[in-house]
Amino acid sequence: MKFAQSIKVIVRWAQHRLTKKQFILLSSVLVAVSSALAAIVLKTFAHLIFVMATTLDNSLKFKYFFLILPLLGILLTVVVIRKLLKGKFEKRISQILYSIAKRSSLIPKEQMYAQIITSSLTVGLGGSAGLESPIVITGAAFGSNYARTYRLSYKDRTLLLGCGVAAGIAAAFNAPVAGLLFTLEVLLVDVSISAFIPLIIAAATGALISKIILRDNILLSFQLQQPFNYHNVPFYIILGIMAGFVSVYHARTFVKLESLFSKNKEATYRNVFTGGLILIALIFVFPSLFGEGYESIKVLSSQKPEVLLENTLFSSFIQNEWFVLFFVGIVMLVKVFATAMTIGSGGNGGNFAPSLFVGAYLGFFLSRFINLLDLTKLPETNFTIVGMAGLLSGIFYAPLTAIFLIAEITGGYTLMIPLMIVSSLSFAISKYFEPYSMDTKKLAEEGQIFTHDKDKNILNTIKTSGLVETDFLEISATDKLGDLVKHISNSKRNIFPVTDSNKRLLGIILLDSVRDIIFKHELYDTISVSELMINPPDIILSNETMETVMKKFDENGAWNLPVIDDEKYIGFISKSSVFSIYRNKLITSTIE
Repeated sequence: MKFAQSIKVIVRWAQHRLTKKQFILLSSVLVAVSSALAAIVLKTFAHLIFVMATTLDNSLKFKYFFLILPLLGILLTVVVIRKLLKGKFEKRISQILYSIAKRSSLIPKEQMYAQIITSSLTVGLGGSAGLESPIVITGAAFGSNYARTYRLSYKDRTLLLGCGVAAGIAAAFNAPVAGLLFTLEVLLVDVSISAFIPLIIAAATGALISKIILRDNILLSFQLQQPFNYHNVPFYIILGIMAGFVSVYHARTFVKLESLFSKNKEATYRNVFTGGLILIALIFVFPSLFGEGYESIKVLSSQKPEVLLENTLFSSFIQNEWFVLFFVGIVMLVKVFATAMTIGSGGNGGNFAPSLFVGAYLGFFLSRFINLLDLTKLPETNFTIVGMAGLLSGIFYAPLTAIFLIAEITGGYTLMIPLMIVSSLSFAISKYFEPYSMDTKKLAEEGQIFTHDKDKNILNTIKTSGLVETDFLEISATDKLGDLVKHISNSKRNIFPVTDSNKRLLGIILLDSVRDIIFKHELYDTISVSELMINPPDIILSNETMETVMKKFDENGAWNLPVIDDEKYIGFISKSSVFSIYRNKLITSTIE
């Protein structure tokens, strides 16, 4: 505690002596160090547990005694959430987007340690999920709470949140460019050029710390054995298309399976044992589903898939190449079930590692299938590696992150062309069938998060109820033109809502439409308001989103539309008022 207090005093001293930009740069380093260390703790713990549960001696030998570990990990995770965290716990990267859009980039302090503890227990003890999503949330929490401690603005808080995320991903893979791009593609959709510097520094810091502390056998890394051959481009196109459809399958299946558990939230421990036992059964049949699965990816990249069958129910089929290929294909399809059981039943983890897992298996499956048919000779290692980018792009809608992550963990850009082909095709196909990524779909449909449409982002933050103007004078349909003239003389508005005794809107009167008769006194008692009123171009319901409101303005060319709440008139919304608030939001939402 004394050490932490001393650091806090030093940082406050620096805050008062440095310029704002200098302090942000210093802060990006401090946030990056914290996030990187958290990522390293997570990765190291998970690796140590995996080593305990498996024997790695150029093979993947599974110890059946440790089958109980995944269930134990999920159970301990649930206990921690219920007892230690009092049930206040949120999963998924989408919560960061929600915090940026709706909570002024404020993330609860508990997330600085809650993700570390719970995901360590879940994934470290064999849960079939990934650590990267918890790492992302932890990094964001460090950045957000650092900014809150030193009373920084919303812009700076959001920027440091992004710095924490960039450093976490960079540390997890020793991939600084991927960390930077993930932050820009998935989280910070509106960033000015000046904000790149802190993000770059944070990503570089995270990768540097990872390089110094993490051992190579913990990191996911590969050595390319064969160069890119342009003759294989047609097969990479096939891989990209397959990756897109497998991404859609993975996302939809995961959401459906997870929702089965969410329907029975009260049966917490029943969910734990139901999901845990199914997971145990899956791991018993397919041992490579244990944990993150990075070791089995390395086995495939070394072109030794038969190792996956050792010490399994199918070990007698090791010499049968077609059966081995069939086994790889089944594991690829079953992985989503194992991940959904892990997370849905109460465990904590993400789909980042599973997407790489499934992509690697898909790439290997396709290349080995073509080779067994003796159609040509494809480089299986390259297809295994490129397949990872395809699924990562198709599931997270982050093609640039996928491309550069794989490029960085392979130590070069030899496969840049196939990476671009596969990632872009997979992304395009996934986007066609599912407008939103798996992690953001639910919140996006509710209009609660930022999307990559800048206009929609800002409109989602504007509440319809806060724009209703009520200073329009109402008039009855039974009133005469003379009564209307009196209203006109007492009003500064050029629109008059016509309502009945129950405040229901019957129509509107526009000043321009009666301007030529308002001075004809002989008509004051002969023409009624009901004869002059017209239907409004459209109406706005009080609970409509600002996005749908603006669509109505655009479709009808109107500048003012009436607002109805529970079938009663309450006022008007002006298009000019929306534009005014939009401009202010645009200025304040751009991260500099």
